[in-house]
Amino acid sequence: MPHQSLNQLIRKLESVTTLSEDERNSILELPVKLRDLRADEDIVREGDRPSQCCLLVEGFLCRYKMLPNGTRTIMAFYVPGEIPDAHSLHIDVMDDSLGSVGPSKVALIAHDAMKQLIHRHPGIGDAFWRDTLIDAAIFREWIVNVGSREAYSRIAHLICEIFLKLKAVGLTNGTSFEFPITQSKIGEATGLSTVHVNRSVQALRADGLIVLERGRCTISDLERLKEAAMFDPTYLHLRGEQRVAA
Repeated sequence: MPHQSLNQLIRKLESVTTLSEDERNSILELPVKLRDLRADEDIVREGDRPSQCCLLVEGFLCRYKMLPNGTRTIMAFYVPGEIPDAHSLHIDVMDDSLGSVGPSKVALIAHDAMKQLIHRHPGIGDAFWRDTLIDAAIFREWIVNVGSREAYSRIAHLICEIFLKLKAVGLTNGTSFEFPITQSKIGEATGLSTVHVNRSVQALRADGLIVLERGRCTISDLERLKEAAMFDPTYLHLRGEQRVAA
């Protein structure tokens, strides 16, 4: 029986492209090996030469780089259904690290199995390529976020992005969703001090835009939050209903 994580992968790919029934069935035949991660545990480290990709099943992952002085910059957050290291199929040495945000679960897929799947189904290869290009679009938006928005808007933008990514794969409850990202990690992702993050989060709460409690976020007014974030979802390249709903 195919593991349910592969259905998550199909749902994620179909949020940005179209798969045939044959392609979906072939994805469901991929062999996977599950691995549980503790909070803040690395799955791939800078300098590694991985022989497998990791599909996020539960929880959140982050991509980051460390400077020699111990300063960390988070460059992306990933939600279930995503394969954040698909580029390792073609890049021998990792130039960044992937770690869990909180307790998480990943499904490991051997490179050989992924390459065989793509060889048999070029359309699936196109889907992964499109997903990688969208990942690059997200990186570009993050550069703009850190370089051009004020702290209040940076954090609002991050929350909008995570909400829409989770909504696209069916992991939201109305406008409420899992959000285990601490204020220190928000700071590492937005170039802000923890004190500045705290002040901005309190301002978003006071303005009636969000509620953050016990690892969940509820957006109280999505339109106003998007306005505060200067948020345009085009860079996520979501299809159909998800894009319209954004």
